[in-house]
Amino acid sequence: MRARWITRWEPEDPGFWASEGRRTARRNLWLSVCAEHIGFAVWSLWSVLVLFMTPQAGFTLTPDEKFLLVSLVSLVGALLRLPYGFAVTRFGGRTWTVCSALALLIPVVSAAVLVRRPDTPLWVLLLCAAVSGLGGGNFASSMVNINGFFPEREKGWALGLNAGGGNLGVATVQLLGLAVLATVGIAHPEVLPLLFVPALLLAALLAHRGMDNLATNRTDYGAYRSAARDIHCWTLSLLYIGTFGSFIGLGFGFGLVLQNEFGKSPAQAAALTFLGPLLGSLSRPLGGRLADRFGGARVTAWSFLALACGAGCVLAASAADSFAAYVAVFTAVFVLTGLGNGATYKMIPARYAARARSAVEAGADPTAALARGRRLAGAVIAVSGAMGALGGVGINLAFRQSYRSTGDADAAIGAFLVFYLLCLAVTWAGYVRRPAAGPATRVAAVRRQPARPEPDATQPEPQPAVAERGA
Repeated sequence: MRARWITRWEPEDPGFWASEGRRTARRNLWLSVCAEHIGFAVWSLWSVLVLFMTPQAGFTLTPDEKFLLVSLVSLVGALLRLPYGFAVTRFGGRTWTVCSALALLIPVVSAAVLVRRPDTPLWVLLLCAAVSGLGGGNFASSMVNINGFFPEREKGWALGLNAGGGNLGVATVQLLGLAVLATVGIAHPEVLPLLFVPALLLAALLAHRGMDNLATNRTDYGAYRSAARDIHCWTLSLLYIGTFGSFIGLGFGFGLVLQNEFGKSPAQAAALTFLGPLLGSLSRPLGGRLADRFGGARVTAWSFLALACGAGCVLAASAADSFAAYVAVFTAVFVLTGLGNGATYKMIPARYAARARSAVEAGADPTAALARGRRLAGAVIAVSGAMGALGGVGINLAFRQSYRSTGDADAAIGAFLVFYLLCLAVTWAGYVRRPAAGPATRVAAVRRQPARPEPDATQPEPQPAVAERGA
């Protein structure tokens, strides 16, 4: 396949951006959203298919085995994010989007065959579910690709929109599952995966015709090595585990929780589970926009505080055995995860743009410093995306263990509450709090290399007297 490569790309140049950059970047953004949306839906496919696997349909899977299926899908998607992030800079955004979309035909066709056979061994179902994890890798490649197209001042909006459009795939597959249940019933689950065959072919065609490969967006393995040595890479990954991990983990497991906690049928569960992922996806661009305006750290901190309160309210609704309150609070938690997703991702390019400004003020070449900052940001986006998806594994494994140990989800929800408070403390201590310090104190602080607070997206960050090294 012949690739279309852009060799000159200067989004920070106002003239270039106004004349041709914005139009090209937005075209690639919308096509990326389309492909990533379908990839997310395929990744989430088994969260709906397990609802069809009831004794009435001939399946004998236990809740424990169903949570294992969705956990494996999430795990494979998480593990593939880092190599997918490498792939898009190696082969180009356009080329990789086409290839990754066509690869998803394998899991959807396989799923269509297997869900018609209740006697399929568990290990075969696990293998098919694992291949569906390919859809999870699409997120990292898409985000790394779009990060290279947009200037720093618009990355919060662009990355939030790209990710939010992809996240909507969770709600899409759940709505389609509900439509299948309403039209052909529980006896024909194969209809759901087959719906994605034409969608994937269309996404590949649109990407081939309309997207571009960005020659300046290349893999810098040194940037990944530098990112791995940088404390901010891991603290930001921790925060993303709390936001995106919650979104994808709860999106995969919520339907099973409703079935086990309240005895809901597949149709009843599917009729409610789509709302949370839908609103959480729509709130993600808003989180990015709020982060552009108020600073990613502040919005992230408030999100974690609200998530901890939300988890407490879920426990209260469970204790009161109130189904309506349980669903309402869980839906609010999804919205908060979306806000936190957008804000946390905004923190990444803001952090490394501030570090580049520090280097420039210390005498470094501006072009080289900004380019290095963009490469580091791209590496951290890929790493944090992979780590964040692992949070989805943790969510469903926590549900699995909670049901095995106590027969309900309360222990898992309590663990989530504690983790949100931990993330709040990390955000506050490392990125929000601005300790007062004189020049001598700031020099000593740089030598100790602590986690510095994230700069407000709209204000220059106060700089230390000595530039940071080894970024």
